[in-house]
Amino acid sequence: MKKRNIASRRNFLKSVTATAIGSTALLSSGCNKIAGNSTCPKRGSVITKGNTILFQGDSITDARRDKKRENHANDSKAFGKGYVYFIASQLLADYPSDNLKIYNRGISGNKVFQLADRWDKDCLALKPDILSILIGVNDIWHTLKGKYDATVEKYEKDYAELLKRTRKELPDVKLVICEPFVLRCGAVNDKWFPEFDKYRAAARKMATDFNAVFVPFQSMFDEAVRQAPANHWAADGVHPTMAGGYLMAHKWLDTVRKCKV
Repeated sequence: MKKRNIASRRNFLKSVTATAIGSTALLSSGCNKIAGNSTCPKRGSVITKGNTILFQGDSITDARRDKKRENHANDSKAFGKGYVYFIASQLLADYPSDNLKIYNRGISGNKVFQLADRWDKDCLALKPDILSILIGVNDIWHTLKGKYDATVEKYEKDYAELLKRTRKELPDVKLVICEPFVLRCGAVNDKWFPEFDKYRAAARKMATDFNAVFVPFQSMFDEAVRQAPANHWAADGVHPTMAGGYLMAHKWLDTVRKCKV
């Protein structure tokens, strides 16, 4: 009965998302069209019983979470109102007896070097089994605003150093690298390109270099805007709407769950 209920919930998630996108067939395939191409490392199931799962990043991950409650695993207010909330809800519903511990430590405005500044407290101390990182959009956005002087070389160097440090301290951690993304609306205009695409490529390179799962959010949104305008998914071009966050959660879950040998 338990397996049947879990399967039913998974099918419900797929059908609801398929309706939002406009094609059930896109979500029933092994790597759905709307989400682009994922990358899976050569190892066993990513999520297992008893895992501690940590989400890291900037405001997209933060999503107005209650930081006073961040030390409480599986606390709904500590997850914020974005993709992390949807992912955690689904995992805790699907695996109620697996004793998963899920945390969100994203902070609005962060760039890679700011993750590094707080890494001991907000990552290594939690000893996650799975570490998901979404970072990069602020590097170019803050540069365009004149608040930061970024280069993709610095982004890649800082990211690689952070992941090396993480691997050294947590050699068994399973990494999930999420692709930074923007949609062409709101704050996002032609000035972002083609430079932003270099940040996307750098994130994918990090996934390859560090044997991580890669979640292609930009590819996913590029397909999504064929079904609804960009501001339906991210009103300002950067921060997902409720629909955009839900779509991200589905793709994260779909990618991570299928990364098995």
